Parts: sequence; structure tokens; C-alpha cells
Amino acid sequence: MAHIDALIEKISDSALRDALRGEVDTLLEKRSFGLVFQEHKPETVELPNYQVQKDCKVRIRSESDGTLWTVTRRSSEGVVLVSGDLERTEPLRNVVAVREFGNPIYPGLSSLGTIERGGEKPFHSVINAENYHALETLLYVYKGKVDVIYIDPPYNSGAKDWKYNNDYVDSIDDYRHSKWLAFIERRLQLAEELLAPDGALIITIDEHEVHHLGVLLEQTFRNHSIQMVTAVINPKGVTQGGLSRVEEYIFFVTPEGTTLDAPADDLLTFDAKGSEKTASIGTKPRWQGLLHSGEGARRQDRPSMFYPVFIDEERGAVLGAGDPLLTGDPILGEKIDGKTAVWPVRKDGSWGRWYVSAPTLNALTKQGYVSLGGYDAKRKSWALSYLYRNLRNQIESGGIQVLKFDEVRNVVELEYAQASLRRVKTVWHRSRHDAGAYGSDLIANLLGDRRFPFPKSLYSVTDALRPLVRNKPNALVLDFFAGSGTTGHAVAYLNAEDGGQRRSVLVTNNEVSVAEGQALRASGHLPGDAEWEQLGIFHHVTRPRIEAALTGKTANGSALSGTYLSGQPFSDGFQENVEFFDLTYEDPDLISMGRKFKAVAPLLWLKAGATGPRVEEPVPGWSMPAGGNYAVLFDAELWSQFVEAVKQNASLSHVFIVTESPAVFQHISSELPTHIERTQLYDDYLRTFQINTESRS
Repeated sequence: MAHIDALIEKISDSALRDALRGEVDTLLEKRSFGLVFQEHKPETVELPNYQVQKDCKVRIRSESDGTLWTVTRRSSEGVVLVSGDLERTEPLRNVVAVREFGNPIYPGLSSLGTIERGGEKPFHSVINAENYHALETLLYVYKGKVDVIYIDPPYNSGAKDWKYNNDYVDSIDDYRHSKWLAFIERRLQLAEELLAPDGALIITIDEHEVHHLGVLLEQTFRNHSIQMVTAVINPKGVTQGGLSRVEEYIFFVTPEGTTLDAPADDLLTFDAKGSEKTASIGTKPRWQGLLHSGEGARRQDRPSMFYPVFIDEERGAVLGAGDPLLTGDPILGEKIDGKTAVWPVRKDGSWGRWYVSAPTLNALTKQGYVSLGGYDAKRKSWALSYLYRNLRNQIESGGIQVLKFDEVRNVVELEYAQASLRRVKTVWHRSRHDAGAYGSDLIANLLGDRRFPFPKSLYSVTDALRPLVRNKPNALVLDFFAGSGTTGHAVAYLNAEDGGQRRSVLVTNNEVSVAEGQALRASGHLPGDAEWEQLGIFHHVTRPRIEAALTGKTANGSALSGTYLSGQPFSDGFQENVEFFDLTYEDPDLISMGRKFKAVAPLLWLKAGATGPRVEEPVPGWSMPAGGNYAVLFDAELWSQFVEAVKQNASLSHVFIVTESPAVFQHISSELPTHIERTQLYDDYLRTFQINTESRS
């Protein structure tokens, strides 16, 4: 650092010297500790359908070197391009517009079709887009509202099966992981903004980047708990070096205090016969020993929890608790007021303490929630157990039922009415997580071939989501590395289990594999051509997989064969709705004039909950579709009548008001019912994307 200081001091230009000093100080403040990596120049995305104009950045479609050119003018032969000192002319068809990250975008959505099998359920969304721009778009729609983000990003393993092609090592990197880390960090920062206050991120990875990702998550999600699961996904193993790898890793990034319980299965435990152990309906819950164990279990750790528990030996019943003994030692076996007293004695004979206070134990005893076990002659004590909070909560929710109350023993008899809740372990070993049998084979069944390499097991994704959404039947789940669409399939599967109305938003690009791209170019086909686009991941894998899963039919209309592990036939499909979209890039001037409402319309519909009819076009006055949950006021002069109409429509939750005046917007908003969420068009839309870009530049 001293050497850098000395070099800066040699700069004669004071303004430049001060500017460099400020940048270095900022860098040190941000990166003094933790993960240090090069930020890298912004990424770019090609826009095959965007109109090429003067000053537009473009690439030459027939070349794959990535050089950016700027359009200077049109000519009779096409467009004149410059890049540095170079100038050339290319036919218009041979150039494609490029947008660099960091420049503001003004996005819209163009519908590609729907599947409607879910009645009034909200729609899932599947979006064909570069995911960074899609995340910026979703911030307008879902900022602070996403319950779970599940992503399976490229692993930086060197594989080139798809773009995001799993190869993020840059030849100019001083640190081989920098490009990948910069790529992921940009997206995690947007993901954090999208999460609800109680929302969680799940991210899978393998050994190539697991350690770097862990540190990056700590730096990005500073107020969250981060735990890592080791999951067996390929029991056969893949030989790499001297060992055979069978696992990958799953990070759970959750708000502090989040409990990850799942019905029946902790995802690791096996029974004595080597079978996967689950607690099923009709089995008996396991009570908790009342004697505290582990750290903090000594008498002196919690003196108030050292007290006698009175029992009736003949009846085998617990009677209640006495007062804490704060000084002196009791005499084991000595009765108190004629009652047998049980004291907390540890295995080594030292004094321990109970798990709960005396008042709590008395309350539990009255409910029959404390049970007397056998006598331990060595310790001159009795075994006691009680129903801990998790089990009591399940009794209240109906998951555990009370079969009877034994008045002699003063204790309840219980059994599971539903699959029991078990705390999920940090190592997973389940046959249903096999990525071959329940990933590749399942995809082959849905699509007719193995056109997508290494898909996740449907059930590994389901098991990852379940602890976070089991109590959220209306959860919003986002996957912006959607790949083959397993996350959307898993959300539909979870809804089928419990009748939920959860919805997923899937984002994937439409890149082809490296080998396919080379073959297509050799055949004269370029990005944007139909021959190219039909082999892209969105059109070739994600969309047909979701269509097959929901309809229960192959692309040619024949019924799917086989069944899910739940016993449901694949051919039944799922009672869900979904809409497929292309992300579009719009002219902000046309947006502000209201001439691109059709492109913005799906965003408003998604923002309002993705259910019911959609306002597709501007109309005189306002639009308030029957059966919908939002309305759009196009003519602010009619605000009074509009407000009255809103008050008469109890189903509305959102209102969009078209006006250039913040004062008019505020006035109309103040007249609306307080439960209505309101948004100004179009300035609010334009300002949102301008501010979002500036805040990250």
C-alpha cells in the first residue's frame, strides 16, 4: 500500500491525484477483508430484434470474436461501423444491437402463449431473457416480495454444454475465479433486493467455486444466516483426481431465526435395515428428555431450573414441580411433604438442570404433557420426558392428534395425524436426489431425448423448497438460472401435494451450446435466425419441459408414461396456469407517450398478482376488467368517477394511474381505499429503471 501511495503522490494533476486517491480508498474500504477479485468490465447482451440505429453498439453476427462496434451512419450498402481506429461497412442483416450492462433499459414483455389448466389460480411465468436484465425488470414488479429464490448457476467447471457455458475463466485474470465471481455478484445484489423480509435464497454449486461462493454470500447477505448442505446427487460417482465425487453443495441463505423443518424426512437418517427413515401417519412422536444435556446443562448454569419434580410411584404419574432450590443440596430419595421428589442428576452423578422452568412444567403437567419413565438406581433418580414446543405446535395445528388421556398416569397418548415435522440435516442422502434417474431420465421421458445435460432431480429441488414454502401456500418462487425448468416443475409438484397456489417465475436465455453454435454458423445461420433460435435453451428445453409437465402430454400430443414418486401419473399433468414471455427492449419516449402500453401491460398484470384478465390496450377513461384485481386510469380528469368505481369493487388490490403530475397522482391516491396498492404511469416506470441503473453504476 505504501508503494501505491508513493506513486499517487507523484501525479502532478491535483484533480486526478485526488480522484485516484478516492477510488483507492473506496476499494480498500470495500475489499480490505474477505473475498478480493477483479470487478471486470460490464457484460453485454445481444438484441436480435432491436432496431439498429445511429450511435447504437453492435456486433457483427458472422463473427464470434465479441468486438463491439458503433454505428455512425447508414449507407446504401448497410451501416458504417467504427471500433477504435477501424471503420467498416456491413449489411444491416449482419449486425446485431448490443446493450452493455450499466446502461438503463426500458423493458416490456411479449406473450408467447399460455397453458390454462388451473382455473382461477395465479399464473406461473417463464421468461426468455438475459437474466441480469430480467432481474432489473422484476425489481419493478416484485421488489421485496419474493419468498424464495432458487438458483443453479454455472459452476465454472470448464464444461461448454450451454452458454452460460460453465467456463468463466478469463485469460487475462490474475485470479482465475474473478470473472465468475463478478458475474455472480451482480446478480446476487439484485436478488437481495427482490427478497421479502422473510425471504430466502437457495443456491447450488460444486467444488469448483463452493468456497469462493460461500465468502461472497457472507459479504452480500450480511444480516442472514448461511448454512451449507452436502447432497449426494450421483451415487455412482465421477472420478476427478484421486477421489470419486458423488456430491454437490446447497447454500441456504435465510433470515436469522429461520427454522427448516420438513414433513417426515430429515433427508439423511436411515433405519436399522438401511431404508430411508421417515415418520409416517400413525406413528408415535418421540418425547424429549426433561433432563438438560449438552452445553449449559449444569445446575450453576441455570439455578432457577434446579427444582424437585413430584411423582406418584404407584400410579406412574407426574404430579408437578416444587420451588427451585437455590442454596444447599437435596438428599436423593428423601420425600418432601410425603411426595417422592425427582432431582436433575447427570450421568456422572453431578447436579444438572431441567429443560423448562417450574411454572412451565406445572402448566405442561396439567395438560398431560409430562411423562414418568423408569427408575435409575445408580443415580437414585427417575427418567422424565415432556412434549417440547415443536410437538405442542403440531398438536395445535392438527399434525399430531391426542388419542386419549390416561387419568391414572396423568399423560396423553399421541400419534401423528400427518407426516411428522423433522429438522432437516446438513447432509442429504436420498435415492430420489439422483440426478440421473430423476433428472436426465425424467427429462428424456418429458421431451423424448436427453437434450439437456445434467438437470437437477425434480425431487432434490422439491425437498430444498419444501421447508421454506410448506407454510406459505401462496409463495412466490423465482429461479433466474432456470435451465430445463426444474424449479417451476417442483413448485407445481408441491402445489399438487397440498393444494397450494404457489407460483414460480423462471428466467432463462435462449443460447445454444458451443458446438451447436459452431455448426449453425458453418451452415450460414446466425443468432436471431429461426434455425438458431429453435435450438436455444428456452425454446428447445425450458418451454417444452414445462408444457409437457403441466399438460401430461408430449410435443406430439401423446400421453406421457410413468408415474411420479407420489404415485401421480405423469399423464395427469398439473392443474396450473403458465404464460411464456420474451423480454423486449422499448423506446422510453414511446413509453412516456403511452404508445407502448401493450409491452408494459404484462408487467402491470404480474405486479398485481398474475391472475384474472389483463388490461392489454389503453381505453378512454379507465379499464377495470370484470373478475380482475387491478384497474388502470388512463384519463386523470375522470379521477372522481374512477375512485367511486374502485370503492365499489371489493376485488381490487392494485391501481395504476397515468399522469405526468406527481401532485395529481398523490391527490388521486389519497382518495383511494388504504388497502389499494397504487403506481404512477409512466414516469414512475421510467424513473425506476433510470434510478436502478444509476445506483449500480
